[in-house]
Amino acid sequence: MNIKRLLNHNARLFTPNHAGLIGWLLTEESRIRGIGFGNPPDFSRDESIQHIDASGRALLPGFTDLHVHGAMGHEVMDASRPGLEEMSHFYASHGVTSFLATSWTASHASVMKALGMVKQAQGPIRGGATLLGAYVEGPYLNPARCGAQDVNLIRRAEKVEASEILESGVVRLLALAPEFDENLWLIDECVRRGITVSAAHTTADYEQMQRAVEHGVSHVTHCFNAMQPLGHRELGTVGAALALPQINCELIADNIHVHPAAQKILFGAKGVNGVVLVTDAIRAAGLPEDEYMLDDRSVHIEDGAVRLLDDTLAGSVLTMERALQNVCRATGRPLAEMWMASSLNAARAIGVSNRKGSLEVGKDADLVLLDDEFSVSLTVIGGEIVFSSKRGVIVAETS
Repeated sequence: MNIKRLLNHNARLFTPNHAGLIGWLLTEESRIRGIGFGNPPDFSRDESIQHIDASGRALLPGFTDLHVHGAMGHEVMDASRPGLEEMSHFYASHGVTSFLATSWTASHASVMKALGMVKQAQGPIRGGATLLGAYVEGPYLNPARCGAQDVNLIRRAEKVEASEILESGVVRLLALAPEFDENLWLIDECVRRGITVSAAHTTADYEQMQRAVEHGVSHVTHCFNAMQPLGHRELGTVGAALALPQINCELIADNIHVHPAAQKILFGAKGVNGVVLVTDAIRAAGLPEDEYMLDDRSVHIEDGAVRLLDDTLAGSVLTMERALQNVCRATGRPLAEMWMASSLNAARAIGVSNRKGSLEVGKDADLVLLDDEFSVSLTVIGGEIVFSSKRGVIVAETS
């Protein structure tokens, strides 16, 4: 029996206990089997091992993007399996090894059709990032903070409809406006089912967010965006997210949605454990700047910003390696501290950190190799090389 093994050596390893030290990492089939520092053991006689000389590059756990709608001309709401697969290939080329397919506010039939396709495609995707499940963003939001969500389709959580969404069996994270009493039962039901609940597109004040946390809300969607801002007397949703330790904060770190100084403030308040980098990317990610469709509305892209015709921001074309680079620059903190925001924090947020999100023996062999400019040199998913830039990385062929 041929056992697939990869040996990454001469890499700067970013592990929970040792970040940035030169070492080696061995994968076997789909798992990490060995990690060490300095030179690796002599495996020269083992012909089953494929050797990868990282040449001093940074070896990180693969990125996990919890909140992403599309790429390469496709979106989750298209309910297309080839579309989901092409999206996953694009994400893998940017270091993403797992993701949640994210829906948006739409008719119940459209949401269910999208979730049905996610269920079909869920799991490993050949040559692409693993589809972990779905992130349901809306329709149970607040129209006063709709952002680019279709205000005409926003509604309260009616039990029959919302229960059918949960019964799809693929929802890992659900975003809603917690200030409405009609939505509280849904928080309780999600918690009962092990689904993470996020406050999103909301005017919730501090007291309403405290109540939401008591019900089980543990997350906020794209912090600062489409929520009640921070005031020094009325803290709003943002103030509650900063102050309440139970809350993880998503961040779209494209320097468009959130000013770099606000990114620094967020990490200062929440620490490196409390921020989850996301892209919120739409179908235009990976394509030239132009006009594209968002449901039945058009968006235009200029200077990296995606906007509706009324100038409202409508998702992004951000990729995860650039998000990580941006927050390192914005905060002045080193990669040795910040790597968790692109992987481990997301894995913890949806309850998969026992197998994903960090370089530890026994966990899934999901890896990304970055050069000094944060460009992706290599992506490994489940022990398989799915992307290689071929720039300065020596991958020896197996015998």
